[in-house]
Amino acid sequence: MSIALGLLIIRLVVGLSFMAHGSQKLFGWFGGYGPKGTGGWMESIGIKPGVAMAVLAGLIEFAGGLLFAAGLGTVFASLLIAITMVMAIAKVHGKNGYWNTTGGYEYNLLLLAVVVGVALTGAGAYSIDALLF
Repeated sequence: MSIALGLLIIRLVVGLSFMAHGSQKLFGWFGGYGPKGTGGWMESIGIKPGVAMAVLAGLIEFAGGLLFAAGLGTVFASLLIAITMVMAIAKVHGKNGYWNTTGGYEYNLLLLAVVVGVALTGAGAYSIDALLF
């Protein structure tokens, strides 16, 4: 039971956090800038077309987070989240070194390790995957 509960806590915290980040990009919620504002920033760092990419990133983060939190299609959900973290490292944080204090990729790598670890371990007994399979 403790392993299942631990996996549930990890999935909920990480999944709901990604849903919130997706909401920032899609709807401007939680202090976000919405598609237009996020898209403008994306264009400024060379990701074009900015608004379309902001919507795509928001959808991937929101859907990936929702699926991950629910433990539904956990491997697929982890892949969605992993893609966003690899892109964040490649396009934004990688050039700043490792440490988060300098804008580096420390936090992104931590999240990447968590989702890959859960994908390899499985979502646990308290998941929709466990109910279905």
